Amino acid sequence: MKLGLFSINMDSSAQPDNLVTAARTAEAAGFESVWAGEHVVLPDPQVSPSPMAPQDPALDSLLALTWAAAHTTTLRLGTGIIILPQRNPVVLAKEVASLDVLSGGRVALGIGAGYLEPEFRAIGAPFAQRGAVTDEFLDALERLWYDDHPEYHGRFVDFAGVDAYPRPVQRPIPAVVGGHSAPAYRRAVARAQGWYGFALSPDDTAACLAGLREAASAVERRPGLGKLEITVTPRGRLTRDRAAAFAELGVDRLVVYPRGASIDGVIEASVEAVAGL
Repeated sequence: MKLGLFSINMDSSAQPDNLVTAARTAEAAGFESVWAGEHVVLPDPQVSPSPMAPQDPALDSLLALTWAAAHTTTLRLGTGIIILPQRNPVVLAKEVASLDVLSGGRVALGIGAGYLEPEFRAIGAPFAQRGAVTDEFLDALERLWYDDHPEYHGRFVDFAGVDAYPRPVQRPIPAVVGGHSAPAYRRAVARAQGWYGFALSPDDTAACLAGLREAASAVERRPGLGKLEITVTPRGRLTRDRAAAFAELGVDRLVVYPRGASIDGVIEASVEAVAGL
């Protein structure tokens, strides 16, 4: 069972010294990865389904992971997740490739389609078409990272006669699809190395895994992707029994969220919970 730490860019970790302390503590404890969430802006006043108050601090995910990369040597650096249809894919390709180069090939690109309409409206991104935009933007990223002569012509992004170096160290950069919907399951199965479920109990996870199995019967998985890696941020405190329940379901990585608790305590308890699994 791999262990990751969520919110490396949020809450108290939005302060530079605290971010470094959290990343170094996780690395020293044997954690495999740190993960950064994303909301560029939040509804004010807070309205459902927004998970955060507008005053809750959240650093840009890629900048925070770059700061973590500069102070660590082995930690994987995951976006959990980038809201892909809110980003310019050509600019994002440059940013992610740059982080992969600077970190020596440690990036995992977690993406999602998003769900907060006010955030899309403020950014000027198309909310109603966000699923189709997500798929096109994934295609565009791959062209820019891996093709000898990048070119893409779609409804939402169009380019040719351009190139961008340096290319990523990793070929490919692992893609992780977040979300608990049928389209997210299909996207993960068809074209990603991993799937990420957030704030789930073991029962919730079992339901999501059933959705992924159903998607696998409906869409074809790209050759060479290998087994779909399952990542979950548990809801509530992680105990040995709960860690064992996630492991029994086939979860490959638990990404713990220390909101409202000390990072040191969460890391120590998490290591103890998965010991011997």
